[in-house]
Amino acid sequence: MLIKAGDNVVVISGGDGVKEDDGTRKVRSVIQVDRAAGKALVEGVNMVWKHVRRSQKYPQGGRLKKEMPIDISNVMYYCTSCSKGVRLGARFLDDGSKERFCRKCGTSVGQIAPPRPTHAKK
Repeated sequence: MLIKAGDNVVVISGGDGVKEDDGTRKVRSVIQVDRAAGKALVEGVNMVWKHVRRSQKYPQGGRLKKEMPIDISNVMYYCTSCSKGVRLGARFLDDGSKERFCRKCGTSVGQIAPPRPTHAKK
């Protein structure tokens, strides 16, 4: 899984994968990723009503609107240079560090692992 918290993504499937007026998909930010379950919490996507009983924390009670996780396979990373949803890949650099990159245009997205001498090119 190469999607991380803080990445900009587009929803490609489900009810929230609706396109905007100009035909492009909405770009959202990832709040949290649950790697064990394969789910991502995306800002403003899969909104549900949670009914809350009165308590000290919620003295008024009522209904709260909150995001629920969606499957990670339903989102694609949004590349700013390509201006569209793309797949990500991982590659080793010459110094042995590992990075994420856009498979469409090849731009670097960020480093995954620090440099390791075993993966460095000689």
